[in-house]
Amino acid sequence: MSADKLFVPKSDTFSQDPPKSIKAEQMQYPPKKITAPYVKVGIMSAPVIQFRFVGEFRCLETGGACSESNSATFENGKIRFDNQLFDQLSFVPVDEKTALFELVDVTIGVDFHWERKENQQFQGALNLIVENGKLTAVNRLLIEDYLYSVIASEMSAKASLELLKAHAIISRSWLLAPMLNSNVTQGVAVNETRTANEVIKWYERDAHENFDVCADDHCQRYQGVSRISTPLVREAIDATRGEVLIYGGEICDARFSKSCGGVAELFENCWAPVHHDYLTAVIDNPQVPEIYADLTVEENADRWIRTAPEAFCNTTDKEILEQVLNNYDQETTDFYRWKVQYTQVELSALVKKRSGIDFGTITNLVPVERGTSGRLTKLKIVGTLKTLTVGKELEIRKWLSESHLYSSAFVIDRTADGDFILTGAGWGHGVGLCQIGAAVMGAKGYKYDEILLHYFRGSSIEKRY
Repeated sequence: MSADKLFVPKSDTFSQDPPKSIKAEQMQYPPKKITAPYVKVGIMSAPVIQFRFVGEFRCLETGGACSESNSATFENGKIRFDNQLFDQLSFVPVDEKTALFELVDVTIGVDFHWERKENQQFQGALNLIVENGKLTAVNRLLIEDYLYSVIASEMSAKASLELLKAHAIISRSWLLAPMLNSNVTQGVAVNETRTANEVIKWYERDAHENFDVCADDHCQRYQGVSRISTPLVREAIDATRGEVLIYGGEICDARFSKSCGGVAELFENCWAPVHHDYLTAVIDNPQVPEIYADLTVEENADRWIRTAPEAFCNTTDKEILEQVLNNYDQETTDFYRWKVQYTQVELSALVKKRSGIDFGTITNLVPVERGTSGRLTKLKIVGTLKTLTVGKELEIRKWLSESHLYSSAFVIDRTADGDFILTGAGWGHGVGLCQIGAAVMGAKGYKYDEILLHYFRGSSIEKRY
């Protein structure tokens, strides 16, 4: 993409009175009112699931009340519970407001460096289904109750009210877009094109057949009532109840990541080849840094990544970072700019393990194509046995890390001993809202609609219920 197609903010983009989001009543179409929907969230999958009830629950399949502690087991394609076999089980609270259920040993941070297990409690109904030779626990609850947890799970509950409001609207929009938009085509969970010389792979958001979203970072973090830790979270959800981001009369597919690294990425460079006008290459700063130039050009990206230009998300302010990062996220200390180093032997073994392809000894990593944030969308891996180009950004991150590389915005150096040094920028895919950048904006006094307008150009805010 050429530089003249990028969003380049004017020097007065954020004056004393920054532009406001367009409200629904100013639009040319009538608001589409709905009833607040329920959402089904996949929490965990295992051969055996242990769960406890706090308050009164009834099982629809047995018609009886449930004991406090329970266990269900996968057996011959069915669910064994209470000495009987079932195709599915539904446990419904008698009082949705007070009753809770607890799941034992829920894995959080799947495949990330901080992966761990913990017990979690949830509001709403518990459904157990058979899926892929295991049991899956699904939580069914009202979307606003779901958001109480999501906002505090995605960020620390220490976040500012304006940041929490902005994230509430983003999370609500992201969830409702495929459920309510008329122009959304459901895709295949994993999309891959493979030739002798190239593997291009991306993962769609609608990768779940039996529920709306999962509870981990693949969708949105959702860790039950344990994350509803301050009245401010509830205030943010309640104050924006039913509000979503709109573009062209449809709900925005509002993506977000931890740190864009200074410039936002385009949707099509991470997922399906579809362009969204509201997801543009936003420079995360009121002023265009002097060093900035079209980051799809290798020379420009190299210079950008090796420096640390001014940006909202370029901060080391501990109080601000604590607004976004939960305790386990804070185990990551470098995210705006970072380094990873591998010996040639380590890298060769790692790529073979993560890709399933034997490249032999890897002799070079060659940038092939970059997106608007400097993130690699194609990387050529040169080995003594095989040479192959891999993309898109998440697949590159998977192949080059035991968990996930912080981002695909990196440049490559070699040491005298043959080690590979990756110097990188940002954390996550970089599309849409930059959570750390938004936290800094909130700390600087920007209102939630100003934050949203900065990251989602041309969007408006509409109350749907």
